[in-house]
Amino acid sequence: MIRTLRTAMTTLMNATAATPAPAVVPRVPIPPKGVDYRNKIVLAPMVRSGELPSRLLALKYGADLVWGPETIDRSMIGAVRRVNPRNGTIEYTRMPSNGGRTDKAAKESVIYRIDPAREKGKLIFQMGTANPEMAVQAARVVAADVDGIDVNSGCPKPFSTSGGMGAALLRTPDLLVSILESLVKEVGEPFQIGISVKIRILAKPEETEALVSRLVKTGITGLTVHCRTTPMRPRERAIRDQLRMVAGICHNAGVACVMNGDVTSRDNGLALMAEYGVDGAMIATSAETNSSCFRSEADGGVAPWRDVVYEYMRFCLDSENRLGNTKYLLNMLIPGKNKEFNQAKLAKTYLDICRGLKFDDLLPRAATVDELLGLKEKWLSAPPGQEEQSQTDSKSEAVKNAMESESARAAGGGAARTKAPSPAVHGGGPIRRISTPQAKSAKVDADQVLVESTIPVPETQPQAQPQTA
Repeated sequence: MIRTLRTAMTTLMNATAATPAPAVVPRVPIPPKGVDYRNKIVLAPMVRSGELPSRLLALKYGADLVWGPETIDRSMIGAVRRVNPRNGTIEYTRMPSNGGRTDKAAKESVIYRIDPAREKGKLIFQMGTANPEMAVQAARVVAADVDGIDVNSGCPKPFSTSGGMGAALLRTPDLLVSILESLVKEVGEPFQIGISVKIRILAKPEETEALVSRLVKTGITGLTVHCRTTPMRPRERAIRDQLRMVAGICHNAGVACVMNGDVTSRDNGLALMAEYGVDGAMIATSAETNSSCFRSEADGGVAPWRDVVYEYMRFCLDSENRLGNTKYLLNMLIPGKNKEFNQAKLAKTYLDICRGLKFDDLLPRAATVDELLGLKEKWLSAPPGQEEQSQTDSKSEAVKNAMESESARAAGGGAARTKAPSPAVHGGGPIRRISTPQAKSAKVDADQVLVESTIPVPETQPQAQPQTA
């Protein structure tokens, strides 16, 4: 019996020793002030569509992280940081060159706006750059207020690629690696935040594999792959053939892998994550159309467009967003067949937009923001409460001007002006200088002057009124 037990224990020990221990998957440490991209459904970086109000809208409906719009390094270098005393947002501003014009005073412009309370632990700043030194300078300006720095090496638009930025970096991997390494060492480590990169797949899988294998060794904490090649447009279906390969390379290096391209909702994103073995999913176009796509079906799913637009307008007013940018996204959030679409498109003030949408409770705030942005003169009509006051002020000003005029005349020795009696005018209206009336002439030539006359006009028979059917 004892011998049998010893034999069984020996066999068990040998079998245990022969079974290899599960491999420990490496993981690049997430810095203390950084964020982990794993198990996240996030808002994509989108120029114009990624300003503060739309980021807050995405967060309200469940986005786990939000990327800001691509911001060029040069625009941030030298920007001034200030806190808006009215809403507590952090604004990075600078004086524009004004196109070299000297006849018009330059007005300070807001380059980037952050809500430190509602975006805390959620905001990734994406940068457009093609120079390691400038990338570091720009990142240092904003690093203390964001939760990560992302390098854009996937944008195919000419404004980005023409300067060697965006997708152009895919053709210069040495430069891209240098940028990432510089940011990790000189920004990520001292500010204790993560550095990441967003790329597109290349035409050949082996090219994508070679590029990703280099990028994950730079010290980055995350990599987002857009499943389209540079020439492809958003309307073309995403290609996911290389996705598992990219995810495998990232995981072997301990880097989080996020997928992008035709992700339509939270539920869709979670399903794709499970199917392709990636760590996160990024939503772009669907968020422009209706940001409630970040809400799962179990939590209510996609909300009616009016509900989403109301929340968006509220965030725009809270953040004092530029009207042009607000209207840009409204054109996508409001269905084109609705009458509100054209009303919002033609509106020139926040007050008129809120009136057209019948968001009456937002009217007072809309009027205030219009005044702050210098849009008050464009109102179609004054808001309730200000209309009567405006009329009263106008009448008071007119009376004041009249009194001052009469006082000045009296002081100068002139008699007060009295209104001359009107000459008696016949009831038939002015007489034309031509001798014979034109039966169907509705237009008077410029040289046919109308003069008043006291000569009575013979009465004419009233014209018969047209009969109605």
